Amino acid sequence: MSPVIARYALLSFFLPLYALAQTNPVAPNTAQSDVVRPDTTRDDLSDKELNSPSGQSVIFKPSLKRRAIQAIEIKDRLKIDGHLDEAQWKEAKPARRFLQIDPQQGQPATFGTDVRVLYNRHYLYIAAINHDSLGRKALRVPNFKRDFSSRAHDLFGVSIDGFNDRRNAMTFITNPHSTQRDLLSFDDLLYDEDWDGFWKVRTSRTDSGWVAEMQIPWQTLRYARSADSAQSWGINFFRNRRYSNELSAWSPFPRAFTSSRMEYAGLITGLKPPPPSPNIRIQPYVLISDDRYTGTEVGYGQRAKLKFGGDLKWALNPNTVLDLTLNTDFAQADVDRQVNNLTRFSVLFPERRAFFLENASLFGAGLLGNRNTGEGGSMVIQPFFSRTIGLATLPDGTSTPVPIDAGARLVYRSLNRNYGGMVIRQRGIPGSPTTDFVVGRYVENVGRQNRIGMLFTLKNVHRTDSLPGRQNGTIALDGFFRLSQKWTYNAMLIGSLSSGNAEKGMSAYSQLIYRTNQLVGWWTQSVVTKSFNPEMGFVSRGDVIATTPGLYLVNRAKWLPKWVRNFEPGVFLELYHKASTGYLQESQLNFNPIWLTFQNGGNLGLFVNSTFQRLDEGDYRPLGLDIASNRYRYVRYSVMFSTDPSKKVSFQLNSETGRYYDGSLNYARATLLLAPVPHAAFTLNAEANAFKNVGGYTGTISLYSVESRMAVNPRLQLISFFQRNTYTDKNAWNIRLAWEFQPLSFLYIVYNYGTYAGSVRAIDRQQEQHIIGKLSYLKQF
Repeated sequence: MSPVIARYALLSFFLPLYALAQTNPVAPNTAQSDVVRPDTTRDDLSDKELNSPSGQSVIFKPSLKRRAIQAIEIKDRLKIDGHLDEAQWKEAKPARRFLQIDPQQGQPATFGTDVRVLYNRHYLYIAAINHDSLGRKALRVPNFKRDFSSRAHDLFGVSIDGFNDRRNAMTFITNPHSTQRDLLSFDDLLYDEDWDGFWKVRTSRTDSGWVAEMQIPWQTLRYARSADSAQSWGINFFRNRRYSNELSAWSPFPRAFTSSRMEYAGLITGLKPPPPSPNIRIQPYVLISDDRYTGTEVGYGQRAKLKFGGDLKWALNPNTVLDLTLNTDFAQADVDRQVNNLTRFSVLFPERRAFFLENASLFGAGLLGNRNTGEGGSMVIQPFFSRTIGLATLPDGTSTPVPIDAGARLVYRSLNRNYGGMVIRQRGIPGSPTTDFVVGRYVENVGRQNRIGMLFTLKNVHRTDSLPGRQNGTIALDGFFRLSQKWTYNAMLIGSLSSGNAEKGMSAYSQLIYRTNQLVGWWTQSVVTKSFNPEMGFVSRGDVIATTPGLYLVNRAKWLPKWVRNFEPGVFLELYHKASTGYLQESQLNFNPIWLTFQNGGNLGLFVNSTFQRLDEGDYRPLGLDIASNRYRYVRYSVMFSTDPSKKVSFQLNSETGRYYDGSLNYARATLLLAPVPHAAFTLNAEANAFKNVGGYTGTISLYSVESRMAVNPRLQLISFFQRNTYTDKNAWNIRLAWEFQPLSFLYIVYNYGTYAGSVRAIDRQQEQHIIGKLSYLKQF
C-alpha cells in the first residue's frame, strides 16, 4: 500500500473516533443498586421517564430499584404437561403487570400475564398463564420449527442472568404449541442463536389464553458458586401477543433493545440451587448409510458404511466447560441453499453444524455486514470462521467435505473475563493432507459495559510425500465500548502470516453506532490489504478500503395511518476503494425514501440506488459474464414488500429494475408461505434475473425451491427441500425425518440427492445419492 493510500486509510479509519469525540457522550450509569422490592402495580419508572413530553418513547436508564420475584422451593418433582394442576403452583406468588415494550412503550400490557417460579434440587420450574379474551382464535403459530422466528409466533420467554453481571443471558422461549427457541447472548450484541439447551416445555391452549410450563435442569444453567444460603439472579419475562403484534415485559426496557439487555432485568430471589459440580453430558451416535455416485468427476460406485462417534460435554466448574468430539458427523445438518451471486462480495454460508454452534459468539468476533440495517454495508471480516474446518480445496479448484477425526473446545466465562480455545484434527484425503486447526480467544471485561480482547488462529497442513507442510495464522486485537445507552463503538485490527513466502497482510475495521427509539445511525470503516489471507477466517472482499456510513429514522407521527406502526426513511452510502491503488472501485448511494412497518408486522420499502462500478482487467465479473473493462454509472430502483408473517398465508417480494453495467437487469424474488395448520407448512421460492445485453448476454437465470415441514408435534417432523438452479442446471433434494424421542436425543433418517457436494463448476455432471440413518442418545450425569 502506497504512503498516500496508507494516510488515507488511517484518516478514514479514525474518522469515527473524531466524530465520537464531538458527541461527548455521557458515561453509563454505574451506580445502580440491587435493592429488592416486591412486585408492585407500576415500576418505579414514571411515564415521564419512559416517554418524552411530546409522547415519543425514550431511551430511559435502568431502574435504580429492580423488580423482584421470589422463587419457592418444593420437594416434589412436577409433571410437565402445561396444565399447572399441582398444588405447589398455588404456593408461588405470581409476577404480573407486564408493561408494553412495543407499540406503546411504558403502557400496561393489553392482556395480563401471570408468571410463577418454583424449584427443587433438580430443576428450575417456570410457568406462565398468558391471558387472552379471544383464546385459541388469537393464537398465531405458523410452524413447529425449532428456533422459530420471533416475528411470526405468539411466544413467552425468560432471560436468565445466573452470574447477575447484567451482561450474560440464557434465554428460553416457547410458543403455544411447546416449540422451543433458545439462545445465549452477551451485552445484547453477540448471540449464539443456534445453541440448543437441555430443557423441557409443555403448553396448553384454552378459550381464555394459553399456558406454558418450563422445566430447566440446574445442569443446563450457568451460575456462580456461593456460600450464601440463597442467591439472587437477574431475570426478565417477556411475551409477544402476535395477533396485535404487542411485545410486553415484566421489567421494562426501551424498544430499541431486546430482552437480552440484562441491565434492565429484574431479580429472582430465594434461589438455593445445588452447588455447581462437574456434570457430564455424553451423546454417542451410530450411523449407517448407503452412498451412490454416478457421473464423471469421482466415478461410479456404491458403498455402505457403519460409523460410530459422539460428543462429550463436561462442566469442570461453574465457569468452565470442556467439549470433546470424536469421529464427528453432521449428516443431520441442514443443507446449504444454492445462490447466484451478482455482487463483488463472496457469499457467507451460515454454520449449521451443532459442535461449532455453541459458544460461537465468543470465537466469532469480527465485522458482520448487514444490508438489512446497513451497518457495515456488505463487508464481512472474521479472523475465524468455523466453516473453513471440514472443507478442503482440491488441486482442480473444487471444494469437498472432509471428515473430522477429533476435536476439543474449552470455554471459561466469568464476570471479569471470558476465554477459550479449540483444537480440531481434519482427516487427510487424496489431494488434501491431514490438517490441524487451532483457535484461541481471550476477552477482558472493562467496567460494566466494555471489553477488550484478542484472538489467534493457526492452521497446520501436514507434509506429504509430494507436498511440503505449511502453516497460516492470524492474530487480532479488538474492543467494544458501550459509551452510553445510545452510543457504542467497536474496532478490530488483524494481521495474517503464511509460511513459505512469509506473506503478511493486515485488515481492520472501526464502527460507531448511535441507536435510539427514533434514530439509528452508524459509520463503519474497514480496510483489507491485498496480501491479507486468513485461511481459517472469512473476508467478503479483499484489497479494499470500505467506507459505509448511514442512518434511518423511526417515526411514529400521529399523521401516519393507523395500520402503519413505523415510518423509517433512510440513506446509506457505500464507498469501496482499491487498497493497492487508491482508485475508487465501487460506490453506492442508496436512498430509502419509504420504509413502512405495518402494525401486523409486514413491510413496504422503496429504494433508489445510484451506483458506480470500475471494472479493470482481472476484476471479478458477475456469473462470469463477458463485461468489458470500463467505468459504469447507473441507477437501479427496488421495492420490498411483505405481509403479516404470522398468518396462514403470507407473501414476500423483492424486486429490482434498471441499468446494470453495460446493459440492464430485472430481478425478482417472491416467497409464498402456506401454513394452514401448525402441523403443515410450505414455502415456495422463485428467483429470476433477466439480463439484457449485459456483456453481450441476454437471457434469464432462475432459481426455484420448495420446502415443506410436516409435523406430528415439535418433536416429530418430516422436512423436505427441493431446489433447481437453471444457471448451473442442477437440482438438489434433501428429505429428513427427525424424531426427538427425549430432549436432545434424536433419530434421523435422511435422503440426499443432487450434484456432487464438491462440484462448484457449471459443467460438472457428477451426481450423488445418500440414504442415512443416524441415532444419537444424550445422557446427562
